[in-house]
Amino acid sequence: QVQLVESGGGLVQAGGSLTLSCAASGRTASNYVMGWFRQAPGKEREFVAVIRSFGARTYYADSVKGRFTISRDNSKNTVYLQMNSLKPEDTAIYSCAASSRYGLAPRGYDYWGQGTQVTVSS
Repeated sequence: QVQLVESGGGLVQAGGSLTLSCAASGRTASNYVMGWFRQAPGKEREFVAVIRSFGARTYYADSVKGRFTISRDNSKNTVYLQMNSLKPEDTAIYSCAASSRYGLAPRGYDYWGQGTQVTVSS
């Protein structure tokens, strides 16, 4: 079992920045692929970013590429999502998730955090 707890969400003006954190506990979290996903009201959950367990290769959704950066500190069992140049359409509940296999689909992830709200005002 892996437990995930997100933090760092909040209200920010368009063009601003936020950094989300996802603290993992339980099984060795560094062994897992970690992803960030988001879900806006009335929409399906969508992929945002993913980082592999070792080597830390990353991949981003086109909508956030160049603005968001995913990173991890395995010594702290924590994954981060640095979000810059935020837009109102980035407003959503952001959740981190852990998987034993690399993938972009939410159904491929085994463990989920409770989510943190990000609201971007125009």
